[in-house]
Amino acid sequence: MIQKIKEKELALSLRRQGFSYSEILKRVPVSKSTLSLWLRSVGLSKKQKQRLTDKKLSSIRRGWAKWQQQRLDATEKIKKLARNDVKKISRRELWLLGVALYWAEGTKQKEHNTGQGVSFNNSDPAMIIVFLKWLMDIVEIKDDDIGFEVYIHESRKNDTEKFINYWAHVAGIEANRIKAYFKKNKIKTNRKNIGENYKGLLRVKVKRSSVLNRRISGWVEGIFDNIAG
Repeated sequence: MIQKIKEKELALSLRRQGFSYSEILKRVPVSKSTLSLWLRSVGLSKKQKQRLTDKKLSSIRRGWAKWQQQRLDATEKIKKLARNDVKKISRRELWLLGVALYWAEGTKQKEHNTGQGVSFNNSDPAMIIVFLKWLMDIVEIKDDDIGFEVYIHESRKNDTEKFINYWAHVAGIEANRIKAYFKKNKIKTNRKNIGENYKGLLRVKVKRSSVLNRRISGWVEGIFDNIAG
C-alpha cells in the first residue's frame, strides 16, 4: 500500500512537471488505466501542453522518416534485383530500343511537312545518353552532324550557363556546341521539375536527316506490324 502511495505521488509530481503518460510509465510501473485514474484531475499549463504536442509531432516525424527510409530501402532492393534481369544488350536490341525511344519522344514527319529531320527532345539525361549511343553506334551518324539545343524557361535565364554545362557533360561534348533558347513561363503549370531538379530540356537534332526520319517511321511501322499482326 505504501509503495502504491509513493508511486502515485511520483506520478502526480511528474505529470505536474509536464511529463507525458508514456514518459511517466517508464518510471512508474503501473497500468495505463491506473495512471489515467490517478492523473485525471491534474491540469497542465499552456507551456506544458505545447511541450507534449511538440513531442508527439516529433514522434510522428520520426515514425514517418523511418517508414520513408524503409520504402526507399525496399525500392532500392527491388531495383537492384530488376537490374540483374538485364543482361548485355545486343546490337539488334539497342536498335529496337532506339526506334522505340524515337517513336515515343522524337519529332515525326507530317503530310504537310515531309522534310522534317530527326529531332529528339527530352529532359531525362539517361534517355539522352541512350539515344545518342543509338544515333552514333547503330545508325552511324557522325558526331559533326549532330546539333544540340537547350530550352530554358525565362525565369531561369540566370542559370543558362549552368544548364548548358550540365547537358554538355551529359552528352560528352563541348559546351559551345549547345545553343540556348528561352520559353515563356506559364502562370499556372503542372510541371513537377521546377525546383532543383529543373535543368531545362535538351533537343538533339541530326543535320540533313529527313530520309532517316522516314526510315525510322518505317521501322516503327515494322515493329507494330510484327507485334499486332
